[in-house]
Amino acid sequence: MRSPVPRFRDVERQASGLQPAQCLPPCHERQNNMWFIRDACGIICAIITWLLVVFAEVVVLFVMLIPSKSLTYSLVNGTLFNSLAFLALASHFRAMCTDPGAVPKGNATREYIESLQLKPGQVVYKCPKCCSIKPDRAHHCSVCKRCIRKMDHHCPWVNNCVGENNQKYFVLFTMYIFLISLHALVMVVFHFLYCFEDDWTKCSTFSPPATVILLILLCFEGLLFLIFTSVMFGTQIHSICTDETGIEQLKKEERRWAKKTKWMNMKAVFGHPFSIAWFSPFSTPDHGKADPYQYVV
Repeated sequence: MRSPVPRFRDVERQASGLQPAQCLPPCHERQNNMWFIRDACGIICAIITWLLVVFAEVVVLFVMLIPSKSLTYSLVNGTLFNSLAFLALASHFRAMCTDPGAVPKGNATREYIESLQLKPGQVVYKCPKCCSIKPDRAHHCSVCKRCIRKMDHHCPWVNNCVGENNQKYFVLFTMYIFLISLHALVMVVFHFLYCFEDDWTKCSTFSPPATVILLILLCFEGLLFLIFTSVMFGTQIHSICTDETGIEQLKKEERRWAKKTKWMNMKAVFGHPFSIAWFSPFSTPDHGKADPYQYVV
């Protein structure tokens, strides 16, 4: 029996009508295993991301800060830039290697459905692709080959889905990349002004042509990622405040969940209560205890 809602591609079945032979045995995964998607495109994009940050580090340190005559200028800007870059890479690593909220594979069996003791009239969604019981607001990712709770989108730059458990790290990643891009652009402007006023051979350890090329490349990289990450950051904050994922907005899915305030939605993603830990990629947010399966009557 197909779902009456055409936007769902999965199959809706009653517990009594589920065919257990169609499913593999449930996949009991250990929670301490690191999550990593073996996708060639995603791995290449993730490596490129780290290389671009390393390139910015090299240009900022060896072209602009170390040759600077002001020790205070170098120390302040070097500490700030390196701290932001470290937080950006740490956020990227957490977003890439954190389970975004994957639903266990192969648990859509008759025995498991009966053990849930559903009320008469209740139905469950079964994903025919990964053969799992699909919670409300979960979507199947063709790259991760799993159903992901509150899946926003699959991002190749972090080689992972952005979902319920790692959205905080993805938001922090976009925010810190935006900040280091802005900081790098400001330093490039000041360095160009400094070199125009002084001898180009004294404003960098590299030759003048190499210095100009490196600064132009850094400027191009900074502008590109400044625009890209600012858009992504704003989109993510809007999705969090409205409690509506990117897929739900794209498909214009009907809201079937309780509406909460914007502040409550922010705390649901970044943790409760508000603290400096919101901005730390090393702090795991406490999402609270919630029923992993929300059934639609």
